[in-house]
Amino acid sequence: MNILINFLRSLLFTIIFSFVTPMFFIGCLLLGIFLFGYIPPLQGVTEAISTPIFQFLSIFGNGIPLRGVVVISLTCSFVGGLFDTYAYYRCQILRIGS
Repeated sequence: MNILINFLRSLLFTIIFSFVTPMFFIGCLLLGIFLFGYIPPLQGVTEAISTPIFQFLSIFGNGIPLRGVVVISLTCSFVGGLFDTYAYYRCQILRIGS
């Protein structure tokens, strides 16, 4: 029973961390771009950089960039959960085999 609880706790932390990381990365990227937009010579450059990023995110979100960020984060959390499950399985197999 202790092994199951450890596995579920590890899986939960992995899923949460894998969900938050892309949101944090994309948020920091966009925040940095917008902060550079307050520098007068860089206003055109920041707009030229942010427009393709929003278009890319809106592709995944059916026209809504925030929904695109959530879809990418959900996908990353699913893949992180699968990877954690695989790593746990391999650890158990190697522990039994030795």
